[in-house]
Amino acid sequence: MRIAVAGGTGFVGQALVKALLERRDEVWIISRSGRSQNSPVGKGLHYVTWSELAEHPQKLEGIDAIINLAGESINQRWTAQAKQRILSSRLTATARIAQIVQALKGKPKVVVNASGISAYGLSTTETFDEYSPTAVTDFLSEVVKQWEKAADAIKVERLIKLRVGVVLNKTGGAFPLMALPYKLFGGGRMGSGQQWISWIHLEDIVRLIIFCVDQPNVNGPVNASAPEPVTNDSFGRAIGKAMHRPHWFPVPAFVMKAAVGELATLLLDGQRALPRVALDNGFVFRYPTVESAMEHMYKKS
Repeated sequence: MRIAVAGGTGFVGQALVKALLERRDEVWIISRSGRSQNSPVGKGLHYVTWSELAEHPQKLEGIDAIINLAGESINQRWTAQAKQRILSSRLTATARIAQIVQALKGKPKVVVNASGISAYGLSTTETFDEYSPTAVTDFLSEVVKQWEKAADAIKVERLIKLRVGVVLNKTGGAFPLMALPYKLFGGGRMGSGQQWISWIHLEDIVRLIIFCVDQPNVNGPVNASAPEPVTNDSFGRAIGKAMHRPHWFPVPAFVMKAAVGELATLLLDGQRALPRVALDNGFVFRYPTVESAMEHMYKKS
């Protein structure tokens, strides 16, 4: 297949591009600056900038799928300026995808547009799947609301809104920060410890994205989260067990808020979301439990 990936140089994007090339797809990475000196090269890998596509969208004529993972990282202190960057980067990239698709004579069959598991708002008691109503309860859920509304302008046969949970990998995303206290023998529950974490292993989100592209029956919202969400306390215990570190030092909510500001909501709040669409369509998670994910990440080489 010919597949374009916006955000292909990011944390998930790099792993996705590698997997697509390994199955011999032709991949076009869309970015602000194009190919740099340190960018990977290989057969079937191409680079194109947003500016080039604005002038010459026909470069993607005949593309089979577009995967949009572009957006400013949320793993930073949420100042007013940072919030604006987080929101505008997602809306801008999504609007650009819509414009590119509109300009193409041969439309891609499918667009996978990243979104967030925050679509359902915050809750310690409810369980959500793709058929649950969305809600705005905090900054991230507001971002997701506007993000998915922008995606509705992408006119293709299948528009998949990939609602991504916390992606687990030792070297990227939010997990290294979550594991740091355990490295220092100071790990423990954060806040009440009863808040839910909807998570997914990096390998599984890459496999799920490709599954969504390949499966013609998959459409609309898809929860990119493992089938067994866990509480913050259980998540921490799994980290401690895998790293052979104690899980004993609770961190009060006010300490987290003082340290990182509103960003603390990533660890102090959450929602229990299940991947009903993926499971109903036959997707098999390689790491369905947090214990299996931790064991893989910290296995002895």
